[in-house]
Amino acid sequence: MGGTAAGRAGEAGGGGGAQRTGKPGDGGEAQQTGKPGDGGEAQQTGKPGDGGEAQRAAGPAAGPPQGPQEVRRRLEDVGYLVDEGLATACFLALRLHRPVFCEGDAGVGKTSLAGALAGMLGAPLIRLQCYEGIDASQALYDWDFPRQLLHLRAAEAAGVTDVERLEAELYDRRFLVERPLLRALRTQPSVLLVDEVDRADDEFEAFLLELLSEYSVTVPELGTLRAGTPPVVVLTSNRTREVHDALKRRCLYHWFDHPSFARELAIVRGRLPAVSARLAEQVTALVQALRSEELVKPPGVAETIDWAEALDALGATELDAELAVATLGSALKYREDTERARSMDLSAVLARRAAGA
Repeated sequence: MGGTAAGRAGEAGGGGGAQRTGKPGDGGEAQQTGKPGDGGEAQQTGKPGDGGEAQRAAGPAAGPPQGPQEVRRRLEDVGYLVDEGLATACFLALRLHRPVFCEGDAGVGKTSLAGALAGMLGAPLIRLQCYEGIDASQALYDWDFPRQLLHLRAAEAAGVTDVERLEAELYDRRFLVERPLLRALRTQPSVLLVDEVDRADDEFEAFLLELLSEYSVTVPELGTLRAGTPPVVVLTSNRTREVHDALKRRCLYHWFDHPSFARELAIVRGRLPAVSARLAEQVTALVQALRSEELVKPPGVAETIDWAEALDALGATELDAELAVATLGSALKYREDTERARSMDLSAVLARRAAGA
């Protein structure tokens, strides 16, 4: 990733029960123009794979939590509901400086966990969105070629002929472009989200494993840069492919299931307090019923919230089968799934919920 000035001149510029009561995919501290992830908190500008720092949480952090129960309480304080298993994994990640590997279906709160941890700790959230073909230069660092070229031209105009001096100046830190991984190592404290790592390839996985083992990186022109305090690292996977065991062994693993009815309802009510209690219950019950069907893409909690929000925007205070069918597009994103839902007896599902209420 280093190379000579001439070489660089040729380059072209360059669960189970966890869910946030904030809308999954919300909490974006910056905006992303790269490939979209699922439900990300921090989004970014710049090249795909680049990351943006989140704003710090309002008010000072209360210091590191002293146990899983304190982690659970503090995460709930920032609007993220966790079970004992996830609270324990998060506590151990903080205490042992180990990444948390979050795996599960899209929309179950994996990505939101990183934003909640950042809020809990009062630390910036830095996101690396993985995608097919991502490499170290897009994830770690690069050199600012246009500025280097301007520097060369200015030196030439000033009559500077000392080649060694020029080359040393070209690879000064002021020309170093920090990508998310390097930024996370140099920002203390910070929370690093490596989102959808299953979309990257084996080579990138191996690179990531090496970096997370030492929390350091060597820039040939500058030497080894090491994190004084390792970032809190959250990796997510939607299991589009199996991530290698070597990377998982480095992490604390947690599988995210879809939440129970009670937990999902609490999430919806927390995120949309203005929605009528009856409507929230009906939407949650209907989504739970849809998940029991064989769908191409079962709706996640994000879709439950979207559906309830859409119905509220229509002025609904309760749900019937006709309105449910008319608004299925808020929760289901495949033609086969909407056809399957229309073939269900939605009135019976709602009636069962009314009888059990």
